[in-house]
Amino acid sequence: MNFEQVYNEFLEYATRRHKKQGFETLRNNFNSHILPFFKGNDIFELKKADILYWHNTIYDKNNSFNNNLYVVFNEFFTYCCDYHNVKENLVKQVGNFKKRFEDQKFDFYTLKEFNQFIKCVDNNIYKQYFNLLFYCGTRPNEATALKFSDLQGDYISINKILTTKGGREFDTPKTLSSIRKIKIDRKLKADLLLLKDFYINKYNNKNYDYFIFGGLKPLAPTSINRHKINACNKADIRPITLHQFRHSHATLLLHNGVVINEISRRLGHNKVSTTLDVYTHTDLSQEKRVQSTLNSIRFNFFETLRNNFKKIIYILKHISML
Repeated sequence: MNFEQVYNEFLEYATRRHKKQGFETLRNNFNSHILPFFKGNDIFELKKADILYWHNTIYDKNNSFNNNLYVVFNEFFTYCCDYHNVKENLVKQVGNFKKRFEDQKFDFYTLKEFNQFIKCVDNNIYKQYFNLLFYCGTRPNEATALKFSDLQGDYISINKILTTKGGREFDTPKTLSSIRKIKIDRKLKADLLLLKDFYINKYNNKNYDYFIFGGLKPLAPTSINRHKINACNKADIRPITLHQFRHSHATLLLHNGVVINEISRRLGHNKVSTTLDVYTHTDLSQEKRVQSTLNSIRFNFFETLRNNFKKIIYILKHISML
């Protein structure tokens, strides 16, 4: 059976089982990186070696979204097994992409670095956007979707995202656990309310539900990145991605002793293990505590040994005097 024919059937299947943005990502990834490779093949004649060859080809391209390609292709082959009696899921047998050591880059700002960065953001709307990412750990598309109706007391409600593919529109968050309330600090709350006053005065309408970051319309990703790069250049600091501000928030909380369960809930992870896997290796303060403990143990041991040796010498001296 022709690979492309099965793929077109799979698209009909997938469009009813994915959110709009997820489906567009699936289709774009498949059309760009999977279909050209297997187009014209018979789905029943594919071998494990064919999948492995594709796998190696993707490795050579060094794409940052390799795992997304695996998820898409694995879903397609599962469909083939379930509905076209393909005997084995060859993609699953070959397995997911493993990151090479040099690709395992995890970056974030410390509090000192963030303060160095944020003082160089010269537009207050963008400044508060970056403050929210750093001090609340939201995903960038969760932050751009926020309206002032989502700010209730000391809490920000995360209940939607703003998609950027195929036009800007609201969509549901990534997972059910992504729908959450995040308590914000007093300084951030005061700064956000000042933004609201700014929009009311600018547009002369106090009843409109303004976007927190943008007013009548949300900030555009290109503008956000431009202000980020400008601030990094002024601050003479390396740029990090918008998503890495979220990493920065989690690392900040971990370093200051916040329990992992609360960090996980705040980030909207559906499993604490996800938070553990991603963030526990970044808390170098734990290494310092281990070092301090070991130093203490070893110092106490040798100090005890030295004192005991002094006692033995003292006793031997007195014995020799008898």
